[in-house]
Order: sequence, then C-alpha cells, then structure tokens
Amino acid sequence: MGHGHPHPAPEQDEAGADVPPALDPSVPDGELPPADASRRRFLRGAGLLGAGAASTVLAAAPEDPAGADAKGGFRWLAGDHHVHTQYSRDGQYRVIDHARHARACGLDWMVVTDHGDPAHAKIGVEKVNPDIVAARRRLKDLLIYQGLEWNCPAAEHATVFVHPGRNEVAVLKEFENAYDGEVKNATGSTPANEALAIAGIKFLGEQVRRRRVRDALFLANHPARRGVDSPHEIRAWRDADPHVAIGMESAPGHQAAGLPESTWRYKARGLYFLNRTDASFPGYPPESYRTWGGFDWMTSTVGGLWDSLLAEGKPWWITANSDSHIVYLDTSQRGPGGDFDRDGKHPDPVYGPPRTDGFDYWPGQYTRTHVGATSFGYRAVMAGLRAGRVWVDHGGLISGLDVRARQAGDRRGGHGTPLGGVLRVRRGASVAATIEIELAATPNWAQFVPRLARVDVISGQVTGPVTDRDTFTAPTARVVRSFEVGKATGRVSFTHSFGRVDEPFYFRVRGTDGKRSAPGPMGADVDPFGPAMDVYGNADPWEDLWFYANPIWVLPS
Repeated sequence: MGHGHPHPAPEQDEAGADVPPALDPSVPDGELPPADASRRRFLRGAGLLGAGAASTVLAAAPEDPAGADAKGGFRWLAGDHHVHTQYSRDGQYRVIDHARHARACGLDWMVVTDHGDPAHAKIGVEKVNPDIVAARRRLKDLLIYQGLEWNCPAAEHATVFVHPGRNEVAVLKEFENAYDGEVKNATGSTPANEALAIAGIKFLGEQVRRRRVRDALFLANHPARRGVDSPHEIRAWRDADPHVAIGMESAPGHQAAGLPESTWRYKARGLYFLNRTDASFPGYPPESYRTWGGFDWMTSTVGGLWDSLLAEGKPWWITANSDSHIVYLDTSQRGPGGDFDRDGKHPDPVYGPPRTDGFDYWPGQYTRTHVGATSFGYRAVMAGLRAGRVWVDHGGLISGLDVRARQAGDRRGGHGTPLGGVLRVRRGASVAATIEIELAATPNWAQFVPRLARVDVISGQVTGPVTDRDTFTAPTARVVRSFEVGKATGRVSFTHSFGRVDEPFYFRVRGTDGKRSAPGPMGADVDPFGPAMDVYGNADPWEDLWFYANPIWVLPS
C-alpha cells in the first residue's frame, strides 16, 4: 500500500481526460486527423464501433497508460466505495469511525454513501459534508470521497460519487432531488422510470463537462440481489455515459450475514436470500438470487451476464465493498433519543454489548477493491477505476496481483497491457497472459494467513453488439486454464499462451483458496471448479475466499 503520502488539496488534483476523437460520434469522419481516422476505420472493421462509438472497449482502456513508473507499474490503492454512516436511516457510525477503521484495515480511499430518501434529500448531503471535510483533515493519508447510495429509478441501488471540490454538495443535492427513485416516487419498473435513471447518469456527465465537478462515477450495487437490474437497463446505464457509468459490485457487502454465529434475521451472505419481487426481471433463474463464493451471480457465472457485456467489447468493470452499516461483534449501538426525519441523522453511537446481530465488516476488514493509480490522489483513483485497473479480494487472499497481455517474445519486466487494457497485434501473432501474484504473508482480520490454492484463466470471443439487449449469456466464455499454486509464501508466476490470434477476444483471471468449489451454472465443460452456491445460514465468509480481476482485450488487425 502507498501510505504516508501528502493529502492533495481537492482543487489541485490531476485533470481528467476527454473521450478520444476517434470514439466521439459527434466528430464526423472528415474532421478527424489521419491517425484518428485510421483508428476509427480499424474499429469499424473489427466490428467494435457502431452507432455508440463511446461504448467500445477502447473508450476506457489505453494500450500503455501514461503515468506508470519506469517498470510499467502502478501504485495499487485499496478502497471501499460503499459505506454508510449515522446519516443513513439504517446506519449508526460517525464518518470518522469508518475512516479510522478503514485506515487501520489498510485502505487508502473510501466513499461515504448514505442512503438517498426524502429525509436525506432535504438535509443529508450538506449535513454530512462538514464531517467528511473534518475527517479529510485528520486523516491526510486516506482519500475520503462524498457520494450517496442512489435509489436508481426502476432498479436497485448504485454508488454515485464526485471529486471533492466547492460544488460537491450542490451537485449531489441537485442529483438526489431530481433523480432519486424514492424521492421522485419512481421505483417501479416502467419505461418512464428507466428513462429517469438514464437522465440522472447524463446529468452527472454534464456536471463534469461543465466543470462544476472534476469527476463523477456510478457503480451499480448488489445488482442481482432482487433481480430488478435487468440486462437492458445495465446496458442502457453504461451507454448513457461510459465515463460515468463504469461498472458494478462483483461481490456485495453484508458478508458477515453468512456467519453461522450471526443472529441477524437474514443469514445469507450479502443478504441474498431469494428475495425476488414482482419487479424482478423474469428471465433470471432462481440461482441468481444467491451469492456464489460470496460473489454476485452476474460476476461469478462464467459465460453469464458480465461475460456477455465483455463479449460485446464493453468496458464494464467490477468492484467490491463492505456496504457497512452495523459491524458484527462491534461494541457500540445508536445513541439514545434523536429523530432521523427531523435531524437527518442518528445520535452519535455509545458503548454497548457486542453486536451479534451485526451483518457487516468495517471497510477493508474483509473486502478490498485495489485500484492501479498513477499517483496518490482523488483524480488518480477515479481514473484508475474508469480504466478498469482493478482487482478485488476477500479476506486478504493475496497481497498483490499483476496481470498482463503480451505478444510472444516480449519478456520485458513490467511491460505488457495491464488490467482493463487493450493489446493490439497483427493477425496471426501469438499472445500470452502473464500472471504475477504476491501471496499473503500476514494474518488477516480472522487471524490466519490465507493460502491461495488455484488460479483460473477465463476467456471469451468478442462477438460485437447483441441484438437482444436483455442477453445475459456469452456462449464462448469458459475456463481455458487452471494453475495449482504449490507454495504458501513469496511470489508465484504463471503464463498461459493463447497461441495464434486471428479473432478478437478477452480474458480475465480469478483465484480461490479451494475450500468450496463446484461446476459453474453453465456446466462443467465451461467452468469445472467454480465457486459453489452459498448455503443459507451456514456460509462462513472466511472459509471461502476468492479474488477476481478485470479483463484485458486482445484485438488483431
């Protein structure tokens, strides 16, 4: 982790990047410089550039990202983008409580995301801001973003957050009051409400273009929990503004709910307890309403919804977080008195008996999202998220990960195309994936050193845009290679050769402690040893650890 860095002032952080001209549909072909015109012709020829130019894989995936050090590396900053405080109706903790625990658990950044609702919309955004500003001053080596958990119209929840600055409160308040599903009574699955969600995402992008805020991001939270995030809505969110709507939680928070000892009434990891509703997308199967190795069905299914987006060439990145509300065995409770509707917050917590009914962990205690940033700063973390330089883990399964795509013969250390990137090669060239892993060396917060048992390489063809936007399968995706890890400490390296490349494809990587595995939902020939469906009431999260990484594309020409 990169700790001890000077805390950048919000207005002095690095600038963002615009959409490349070749990907901007508003720029006619005849107005492009020769290099951009050639790039656009290539993308069209590869079937990766249609009417939605900004939705192609290259919109957020540079070949050789600037800002890397001399060895081509990044500063990997761990964080959590889904944290609730006393300013949430179902929350308890102060901002500084979560921030101090986040630092103690090794995080470099976090996002405060209190629930949107009518009471919060009136006073919540501005009331929490002084607490966030104070925490930024006290903890200068922790980046603390302000955001909110959006009740996405016609769908589930989403993290929305902005770059710190003089307009962060104003923009979030305007957004919540104009586009929150509960505030606007727009929770039902109707075309009008789906359109309101699209308008909300476009609003955020417009605030960035108008320079009211330096950046803004959207990430769908617990997308399969109730089945109300339909495939066509996910595609529509992303296409509305790919520089704002960038991905989804691969694994929900609330992981402690699966502990056998927990007394919480819903004993399911992530609170995924088959809670289907009349608004759920009818095509989703029953198994989609459970977690698999603690991960959401959309991510954990090889050949499932996530792979269907990647097969289109759409950057749709995965993250993970705590969704922390009430921490298991924490010795505090809400303070007495108070009126949330009047005050917009709960009283400060007070000492109390251990919370056996807690269903969460502190930020970073169990789940981490690792972002490959070019520096320690607010803008750098957001840029790394947008570029897909992200891997996630549970329980400290591994300490470090570097995945690259390389053309055969390129053995330069630290070089190659990183997570979220695109490797362009001549048709017929040979390509390999290299995986370097730093194994866990210190005990996690359950007081044991995890041991990585297996690493899987998953690959699928890039087949272009789907005709049915409710598609949630990718028939060509499958596990193409598995590596057994034969050591417990130090570093391990693996190489998988894809051989001669004639058609565009992508690959992604995951790993496990090997304690619970089963054939994937698409069958053993697709995923022979994937995560097993979690058992209601008996799914100890510390006994079933996985990591997942974002994809890399390979495009021959």
